[in-house]
Amino acid sequence: MSYIDPSRAGAGDDIVQPFVLDGSGFHGRLVRLGAAVDTIIGRHDYAPPVAGLLAESLALTGALAAALKFDGVFTLQLSGDGPVKFLVSDVTNSGNLRGYAGLREGQSVPDSVKGAVVPRLLGKGYLAFTVDQGVNTERYQGIVDLIGGTLQDCVHHYFRQSDQFSAVVKLRGGQSADGQWRAGALMLQRSPETEDPNREDATEEAWREALIMLGSCTDEELIAPGITAYELLYRLFHEDGVRVFEQRPLQFSCRCTDRKVERVLMALREDELEDLMIDGKITVTCEFCNETRSFDRAQLAELRSS
Repeated sequence: MSYIDPSRAGAGDDIVQPFVLDGSGFHGRLVRLGAAVDTIIGRHDYAPPVAGLLAESLALTGALAAALKFDGVFTLQLSGDGPVKFLVSDVTNSGNLRGYAGLREGQSVPDSVKGAVVPRLLGKGYLAFTVDQGVNTERYQGIVDLIGGTLQDCVHHYFRQSDQFSAVVKLRGGQSADGQWRAGALMLQRSPETEDPNREDATEEAWREALIMLGSCTDEELIAPGITAYELLYRLFHEDGVRVFEQRPLQFSCRCTDRKVERVLMALREDELEDLMIDGKITVTCEFCNETRSFDRAQLAELRSS
C-alpha cells in the first residue's frame, strides 16, 4: 500500500483500484471499464438505454465483489415485469467478468429512454446479489425490491437494508467520443473498524465530508479515458490522505465451453433432441457471449458413442 502519486503509471482501464482514506479510515474501490465492457456490449444489439444500464451493472458488480472475500462467482441480477425481463452480470474471484440483458418478447426499448431508466426498462421487480462458492458451501443471497429511478438509487436502497454494507456508490455507463462503451463505479464504505463510540460525531463529520468529495466526481470524469484512476482519486481525496492498494485486473471471459454444451445435450432424450432440430442441426447460443455452436445428427451420434 502506498500514498497516491497522480503521475505514477498504472493500468487505466479494466481494473479495480482499492484505496483507503487515511484521515478517516474509510475504504473504497474505483472500477474503470473500457475494452471489457465494450466487448460485452458489442456482442449484442442493445438499445443505448439497455447498454448503458448493463455497463453500470458490470461496473457495480466489480466494485461490490471487490468488497468481499470469496472463492467463486459473485452475481448481480435485476428482474422485473418491464420490457427488460432481467439483467445479469457476474464476476469470478479472478476477475473474469460477463453480463447480458434479457428482453421481453414483443416489447421494444426506444433509444430515447433517459432519467428513471430502471422503472421504465424493468418495471416492478427485485435486485439480487448472490455469492456462489461451489458445492458443499453455503450460498449467500441478498434480495430487495427495485426501488429507485436509477441503478445507483436501487443499490443505495439495498445498502440501507443490508447488514453487509454501509456504503455509497456513484455509477456511470456511456460511450466515449470514439463510440466505445465505458463504465465506472466509485464506492466508499464504512467498516466496523472505523466506528468509535467515543468519536461518533467526528466520524459522522468525516463521512459527510467524504461523501461531498465523492459527489464532486462528475459523470464524465468517472469514465473519461484520459484520466487515470490515480489522477481521479488524487483530485477527489488527496486532502484526506489517500493511499492505494494493488490494482486488480478485470477482463471479459465467458464460462461457456464446448464440453458444457455437449453435456447438456447428452442429458436429453432422443425425442427431445429431435424436437430441437432445425434443418438437421441443433444450434445452441450462449446468452452471455452470443457465441453459437451447431451440432448435426452425425456429431450428436458421435458424442453419444464416445
